[in-house]
Amino acid sequence: MIRVLLADDEHLIRGALAALLALEDDITVAAEAGSGEEALAMARAHRPHVAVLDLQMPGPDGVTVAAQLRDTVPECRSMIVTSHARPGALTQALGAGVRAFVPKTVSAQRLAEIIRTVHEGGRYVDPELAADAIAAGESPLTAREAKLLSLAADGAPVAEIAKRAALSQGTVRNYLSAAAAKLGAENRHVAVRIARERGWL
Repeated sequence: MIRVLLADDEHLIRGALAALLALEDDITVAAEAGSGEEALAMARAHRPHVAVLDLQMPGPDGVTVAAQLRDTVPECRSMIVTSHARPGALTQALGAGVRAFVPKTVSAQRLAEIIRTVHEGGRYVDPELAADAIAAGESPLTAREAKLLSLAADGAPVAEIAKRAALSQGTVRNYLSAAAAKLGAENRHVAVRIARERGWL
């Protein structure tokens, strides 16, 4: 029996998925979670074989949860389901050890098949999501530039970003200017938007 953890903050979707997967003879929903933190706690408590994680949920997102599960519950294989995937999210997910990347438009029967594939050690990436990721290309941003752009995403002033990153304001300005230049953006706010649209943040 394949033990599955379902993590999605949308109760209706999670409940529907749980009900549909319960119809499968070889799959049981061992635990459900509504946030990234809850997913990690449930995975440690129930030791599922496969974690079906929503890409965007409160607390750590699905990719971050997958990366942590790889370290803390290594026998659990992770897969991401999403309704709005940014192209770069696929690259991040694969880097975090995610075994499958699936749109929420997939049928319950197909989802069950993908869960079996992941449980057996296989991989599955939705072809359309893969094509989008290839079209978006690799991020031109360095890890430091991406981190500082992320810190700038909520509109924080340079002084606040510098404090959070433990860097000087001048250094922060230089990194943000370099990131904006690479993305062809006139300022850091536009750079954040472009990087998010391409899935690089």
